[in-house]
Amino acid sequence: MFGLALAAPPGPMNAVIAEESVLRGWTAGFRTGLGAMTADAVFFVLSLLGVVAFVDRFPTVRGAMIGAGGLLMLYFAYGAAREIGESFTPAEEAAADGGETGAGFRKAFLLAIANPYQILFWLTIGVALLESGQFDVLAQTPYVGGDLAGLLVVEKGSPALIVGFFGGILVWVTGFPAALVTAERRVEAFAPAVTALSALVLVGFGLLFLADAAGTFL
Repeated sequence: MFGLALAAPPGPMNAVIAEESVLRGWTAGFRTGLGAMTADAVFFVLSLLGVVAFVDRFPTVRGAMIGAGGLLMLYFAYGAAREIGESFTPAEEAAADGGETGAGFRKAFLLAIANPYQILFWLTIGVALLESGQFDVLAQTPYVGGDLAGLLVVEKGSPALIVGFFGGILVWVTGFPAALVTAERRVEAFAPAVTALSALVLVGFGLLFLADAAGTFL
């Protein structure tokens, strides 16, 4: 439930997964989700080793990472905007599997690895999952965590919690692309709409990151 709660809310990662799913099929969408999840796994290891704490101690490094993440999102938003009007077909899926294998994975991984908020999550919450005590799962849900506090409290300190966390993310990156592909095949105009929405989400987050980065240096 924790993994699902963090993976499901709208954001740049789901925007990229949605775009890849409706344009290139379930396989591309799933690979894109794996890219974001791989970045989480990298952050988890780096947090355990204490490397992530470096970012928290140096605001200029954090600002530079936010700026880089913002530019990446604007770049990928431009790519999404260019693909508006395309739709998924089996032939396109086959071409994507051949000529563009791993493109979605790399895109999501780069976005996630350049996202300082993801690093700070692992610095503050992620590492604490292995410490003894209790953990309020739903309180960490983006946007609505305050309203859900106290509804699901679990014991920390067990590797099973980390396995469950990544398992929840895996369930999402498997089911979300499948649902999008199924819907797109039934509604012809679905793919352009999702691609346009993906571009808008990436632009919004990209500008937000750049504004945050500018505030660090100004």
